Amino acid sequence: MNGSLLAIAWAFGSLSLFAVGGAAAAIPEMHRIAVDLNHWMTDKQFADLFAISQLSPGPNILIVTLIGHHVAGVWGGLIATIAMCGPTAIVSYTVSRVLHRASEARWPAIMQAALVPLSIGLMSASALVLAQAADTSRAAVCLTIAAAIAVLMTRLNPLWLLAVGGGLGFAGVL
Repeated sequence: MNGSLLAIAWAFGSLSLFAVGGAAAAIPEMHRIAVDLNHWMTDKQFADLFAISQLSPGPNILIVTLIGHHVAGVWGGLIATIAMCGPTAIVSYTVSRVLHRASEARWPAIMQAALVPLSIGLMSASALVLAQAADTSRAAVCLTIAAAIAVLMTRLNPLWLLAVGGGLGFAGVL
């Protein structure tokens, strides 16, 4: 168990420093660490934990807590959450202090503008990894594509799409 806790702390502590755009941007690397490298869970289990984390109230960082809990129980969830939030909080605080001092300089605006496409790319990669992990049939792939189009083209509340997907899964279509 202690080996698992150290592995969780190291995985999420180092990952936190590269999660530009938040936890959602780090989903592909979380998947690689949890499924491919450490074999802590299957693709389906990862997709299920992600769905639970998004449906639950609270921050989107909840996926980290669920992965840690899956691996090593309550202590695993706590360690994973602290490891993911701690280093990032320290870096964010330090950067905000530096940016506050350099508020008249031009480079902070340039850095922020450069991080926008990076964050969008990382979140798009997250969507692709989750789709690959969750879509195990042609019907599921079609539903994912239809949901993506509906979200992009309409102002439909995504909860309705989740309800449709859940209903189709419950009915055995997916």
